[in-house]
Amino acid sequence: MTHTAKVVLVTGASSGIGEATARRLAADGHRVFLGARRIGRLEELAERIDAEGGAAVCRRLDVTDAADVRAFVSAAREHWGRVDVMVNNAGVMPLSPLAALKVDEWDRMIDVNVRGVLHGIAAALPVMREQGGGHFVNIASVGAYEVVPTSAVYSATKFAVRALSEGLRQESAGDIRVSVVSPGVTESELADSISDPRAREDMKAYRSVAVPASAIADAVAFAVSRPAGVDVNEIVVRPAASAQ
Repeated sequence: MTHTAKVVLVTGASSGIGEATARRLAADGHRVFLGARRIGRLEELAERIDAEGGAAVCRRLDVTDAADVRAFVSAAREHWGRVDVMVNNAGVMPLSPLAALKVDEWDRMIDVNVRGVLHGIAAALPVMREQGGGHFVNIASVGAYEVVPTSAVYSATKFAVRALSEGLRQESAGDIRVSVVSPGVTESELADSISDPRAREDMKAYRSVAVPASAIADAVAFAVSRPAGVDVNEIVVRPAASAQ
């Protein structure tokens, strides 16, 4: 258990990296407030965390809705009294070649991956400033450092997450810590949203070697656990056997 329990909000907590992060941080002694669209999955996770001796509360959340994100942060603050860490994890990855013109999927990635992070910042930043500090952990991707065929729009959204995070870090004058955690291939449901046949086949080969979601949760936990005055800004986690 950690010596300093924090109130940690996690978006996209119903599966994959979000779920693993919630469980790891709760096991470390933090109080977690969980958000995602699949409320049934969230409730099951919160019950599991409570049964394991942790402290978890959940609320249905759509990160594309700015008002809903504000309500999510307000509910967490009302329940736990403060907001110490905001883990902006919710994301989608429907890869496709640009020539496939899947504009609806492009818009969805922008809405979730970019606007979702912005909504999280907009909702939590005033609270953190008022209480004198806080920490954003934004989940990006190795796609934030590279572009490959079919990843142009997805990578663009993750490049944006890095840019937003760096801008927030520079503007925060030390009172708000900002970490970007960028997973490589990870066991999750993220690839399930790929509708393009070519991209789905390519992803099967790409995902033949993957790290468990718990490996990303470990990275988040490391960043969160650093003492005051230490700001871990970027962590990239890849499978050891991956060349990407």
